[in-house]
Amino acid sequence: MVRQKYSQRIDQSYMVIDQFDRQIYRFDHAIGRLWFAQGVAVRAGLRRMDDTDRQLIALLRNDARASVASLAKALGVARGTVQNRMRRLARAGVIVGYTVRLKPDVEEQRMRAFMTVAVEGNQVDAVIRALRGEPAVAALYSTNGRWDIVAELRADTLEEFDRVLARIRLIEGISQTETSLLLSTFKF
Repeated sequence: MVRQKYSQRIDQSYMVIDQFDRQIYRFDHAIGRLWFAQGVAVRAGLRRMDDTDRQLIALLRNDARASVASLAKALGVARGTVQNRMRRLARAGVIVGYTVRLKPDVEEQRMRAFMTVAVEGNQVDAVIRALRGEPAVAALYSTNGRWDIVAELRADTLEEFDRVLARIRLIEGISQTETSLLLSTFKF
């Protein structure tokens, strides 16, 4: 009887997560992006990530194709534990996919740059939402100091890069930008 009640609570937690995932998907589908924050699991009623979850994510960031057996060995846990944690993290929206990382010099024709952005007042969230919708933005970082946001940009030509910069500078809430082209990569 106790086991059945425990099982029902777990099922209810997953139902809450599924409902929450669908709501976020519908909201972001309108702007063409699907995203989840780490806080989704906490807001959906699941426990916080522990050290094993963080270590698992670090191992997957290093090699997303690592086998469950090698992950389990590195973590010092059973394979079933790794599979269950990966499934739970995916359902909670913490893990949203697996990708390939390329050496920066593989795409030689691609131009890359870092753009630092100063935001007017408290419009950081609105500016980040707008930048997420820009296809040339490869990554976004919040920062402290003079600049509020650092954006990693990618384009194929200087002309395209010029158009990207012009579009970004028109985003409401951006007061100032500074862009530096990345010339060489020494470590990645």
